[in-house]
Amino acid sequence: MKTSDPDRVLRLLPFIVGGVGGTLLLINRLLTPALSSSQARSDAIGVLLSAILVLVGLIWQRVKPRSPEAVELVGEEGFELAENLSETVKAELAWSSLMLLKNTPARSVLVYYQGEVLLRRGILGKKAEVTPGAILKRVLDKQKPVYLVNLNLYPGRIEFDYIPENSQALICQPIGKEGALIVVANAPRSYTKQDENWVEGIAEKLDYTISKK
Repeated sequence: MKTSDPDRVLRLLPFIVGGVGGTLLLINRLLTPALSSSQARSDAIGVLLSAILVLVGLIWQRVKPRSPEAVELVGEEGFELAENLSETVKAELAWSSLMLLKNTPARSVLVYYQGEVLLRRGILGKKAEVTPGAILKRVLDKQKPVYLVNLNLYPGRIEFDYIPENSQALICQPIGKEGALIVVANAPRSYTKQDENWVEGIAEKLDYTISKK
């Protein structure tokens, strides 16, 4: 289910007011058999104001672009940790995933390390196991993150069958040389550079803690 854009009416308001004003001026001109000089000046000012309102609407479209439409991710909300972890690692995973869910657009978080899923939190996908596909393998091999800004545009999204099926955006961040942090959002183009820095910092912290287990 997509959420409505709260600023849609605000962005359309200058267009509506300017268009209605211009239309009323035109009707008034057509219904007036003889124009006085003062009425002509008033009409000119009215046309100018209507044009300014339309221009303001165009500027708002550029300055305040429409927010990406969010969806409600399909799946159950949950929190799963691998059983064979130390209490220190469990605490670190719990804290890190909570920070991502609270401070970024993330709605689902998964930690994959040494061929095992250590954590799933947020909206969970139907499949609990991770089989690395081409994108995840590239992240592990190249040690560079991949940000898929709109999953609907990527045929390769089929490899991510372990996240909610209608996920909209995804960051796959390497955790050292043996794992990856997968952070899923419910709206395309939703992660900012600051969010990417957050994910990178969390991944580095997780690598330090998990590698010491």
